[in-house]
Amino acid sequence: MSKLRFRVVESAFEKKASEVTPPAVKASEYYGELVFNREKMFKYLPEKAFEKLVETIDNGAPLDRETANAVAAGMKKWAMEKGVTHYTHWFHPLTEGTAEKHDAFIEHDGKGGVIEEFEGKLLIQQEPDASSFPNGGIRNTFEARGYSAWDPSSPAFIVGDTLCIPTVFIAYTGESLDYKAPLLKALEAVNKAAVDVCHYFNPDVKKVYAYLGWEQEYFLVDEGLYAARPDLLMTGRTLMGHESSKNQQLEDHYFGAIPTRVLEFMKELEIEALKLGIPVKTRHNEVAPNQFELAPIFEECNLANDHNLLIMALMRKISRKHGFRVLLHEKPFKGVNGSGKHNNWSLGTDTGILLMGPGKTPEDNLRFVTFIVNVLKAVYTHNALLKASISSATNAHRLGANEAPPAIISSFLGSQLSQVLEHLENSDTEDFQLAGKQGMKLDIARIPELLIDNTDRNRTSPFAFTGNRFEFRAVGSQANCASAMLVLNAAVAEQLTIFKAEVDEKIAAGKEKFAAIIEVLRKDIKECKAIHFDGNGYSDEWKAEAARRGLDCETSVPLIFDAYLRDRSVAMFESTGVMNRKELEARNEVKWETYTKKIQIEARVLGDLAMNHIIPMATKYQSSLIDNVYKMKDLFPADKAAHLSSKNMEIIEDIANRTIFIKEKVDEMVNARKVANKIESEREKAIAYHDQIVPMMEAIRYHIDKLELVVDDQMWTLPKYRELLFIR
Repeated sequence: MSKLRFRVVESAFEKKASEVTPPAVKASEYYGELVFNREKMFKYLPEKAFEKLVETIDNGAPLDRETANAVAAGMKKWAMEKGVTHYTHWFHPLTEGTAEKHDAFIEHDGKGGVIEEFEGKLLIQQEPDASSFPNGGIRNTFEARGYSAWDPSSPAFIVGDTLCIPTVFIAYTGESLDYKAPLLKALEAVNKAAVDVCHYFNPDVKKVYAYLGWEQEYFLVDEGLYAARPDLLMTGRTLMGHESSKNQQLEDHYFGAIPTRVLEFMKELEIEALKLGIPVKTRHNEVAPNQFELAPIFEECNLANDHNLLIMALMRKISRKHGFRVLLHEKPFKGVNGSGKHNNWSLGTDTGILLMGPGKTPEDNLRFVTFIVNVLKAVYTHNALLKASISSATNAHRLGANEAPPAIISSFLGSQLSQVLEHLENSDTEDFQLAGKQGMKLDIARIPELLIDNTDRNRTSPFAFTGNRFEFRAVGSQANCASAMLVLNAAVAEQLTIFKAEVDEKIAAGKEKFAAIIEVLRKDIKECKAIHFDGNGYSDEWKAEAARRGLDCETSVPLIFDAYLRDRSVAMFESTGVMNRKELEARNEVKWETYTKKIQIEARVLGDLAMNHIIPMATKYQSSLIDNVYKMKDLFPADKAAHLSSKNMEIIEDIANRTIFIKEKVDEMVNARKVANKIESEREKAIAYHDQIVPMMEAIRYHIDKLELVVDDQMWTLPKYRELLFIR
């Protein structure tokens, strides 16, 4: 190990984690203490204002100005008692994080001083600069106005000395500029469509909620080592680095004992998360070295998404207090597992029923099958769009590698549920009888018995049924869950609407209700059969089979994004009221531009490291070998000197060939970037970066990684995988 790297490692290990003393109370006693939840609302709001706010949260009722003022006053009082001095509208622009602009609770008092003030108008709306965030051309620089508007369904919370108010972010002209606004619209669309279908089985259902349980995977690296790797610092991943002799092949890290330093970090993270009302429940080592996971109890989808963004911010902040940097990149290290954010998604009613869980009666189980089939049909119809919703320059490195699902959307159901659907597909509708528990020709009554602990896991499936829910495993670690969730919920909403129209048409024609439902279900099962796949998603045979089935098999991220603008996708988004064509076109411009910029940054960093670190290190070592060869000639007879120095000559030549290749390829890559940067179309530019720049980066990395195995370890200044991947 070089002296430089040794000093970096030593300083990282000497840095002690801060002492974390959990509160001397149970978690339930401090859970949500920094959240303006219903308990706080009841305490700090007048009774009438409290009732109106609850009606707004639960049923979407409009909030009048008088109530808004009362809510703002109560919220300010609570916050100031907690030492808060500022407030901010907290929103989700089309970036990988959140945004906030802090304002103090002060206004002129007219007497030369100030007073603390926070009125309803400040709670409800702010005016950030819309042109300074990615907007895809919707707003020009001279059309900067945008609005952030309060989302009452997600409670305000306190971070430090600031009251954070969750909001949507829209343009002055009404288009959404964020992830939350279309997500809320998608959730309302699936609520309405699902309630209508639920009424076939239970007329008492008034609302359907979409639930989300995310599983957040992440890596930790020592902060000193992180600082010594410019590629990690600038791009979030290692652009070079040969595999460590030991990585995850022994499978000894998964569910192993959590390292002491890491556990201290996890404890503090959990305490702060619980204070913010984030119900974190599970923590464990993941498969790859230095990889870990945390997961919460399921929550309503919009709130869960807010909490996931908040937990990522907490992880970044708290990890540094413990001498770590958290890596949320989907593939920070080549050759080991990447990090995902499995999105466990389900639907439930206000009557307490999980719609994708079997019940106790034949009617309940027909309802279960109805929703399962409609979800599968939605996923089949929009499989390309769902893949686009989780695609990015970073997630592209993960998909299809080291336990990550492949870049083909399919659904794993397990043998028992597959048998149920096959039975339903091949049965005779006219023989179907719903009443009674005996002699059920479709075995609908036996579904609970069939599915108890009988849904296996399939790590190669991007969209797996795991018992009362589907697990969308393809979502990337640093992604905003809303990107995938708004597509999934909107697609299911559209399909449920279509399903109900078809069933109602048959009922109007004289068909008995349940017979009509079964008939439409049978048709849908046959039509979406191509999306069912319970086998190995990594196999070449599946790739060929998926193409034969008509599933989208595109692997180029810029081309995958085209799915958003296909007529079928636009029609779905517009019919559900989630987004219009203009918004979709703008978002694709942002996606293509973001893809280009990420690859552009990586290419620049790689070129810089190659020319300023790798080649100088390699040639320095090469020079020492050349010097050794000449000294051998002086010391030994010619024939013996030639024999002794032959291996050095091979290494000298190998270094020369590889450094020449790297230099030529870096120059070629620079020129290719210059050509690509002149392309006006963001789509075509992104395609050029994918097709031309990315392969060059891989070629350069290959030769750098080979040099790492040859060059003297004392001279190699960049921390290696064997140092980065194992926390001491």
